[in-house]
Amino acid sequence: MEIKPIRNERDHERALRRVEELWNSPEGSPQSDEMGILVTLIDAYDESIYTIDLADPIEAIKFRLEQQDKDTRALIGVIGRRTRVHVALNGKRSLSLKMIRNLHDEFGIPVNVLIQPAQKMGKRSRRHRSRAVTNRLLRPRKSI
Repeated sequence: MEIKPIRNERDHERALRRVEELWNSPEGSPQSDEMGILVTLIDAYDESIYTIDLADPIEAIKFRLEQQDKDTRALIGVIGRRTRVHVALNGKRSLSLKMIRNLHDEFGIPVNVLIQPAQKMGKRSRRHRSRAVTNRLLRPRKSI
């Protein structure tokens, strides 16, 4: 087992190929241990190279509602009354700590996404924001 740091794309590709070779190794074997170490190195490299900004909190809320096939009426009682929901979703009022807790508890939206200030974007910019980024941020991380 020769493990080296991943410093560039060539090292990254080499590590990925080695993980593929080791994929079906028996649990607890030296090969399985090597695969675990390589996966950790690959993940650290990916995190350092491919950073993704956190999603806008309002977009995250709307996306989660869309995922659960709900509309903004589902937020009544979680954020507050109908007018409070409207004001918050239009970015005219920041989310309070209580709203953030309720949204996290009710919809499972990560707190680190909700605590950010909402971005001041026009409707056109928000509409074209990548759903893939928001989806990745709201998906629970899988451990290998």
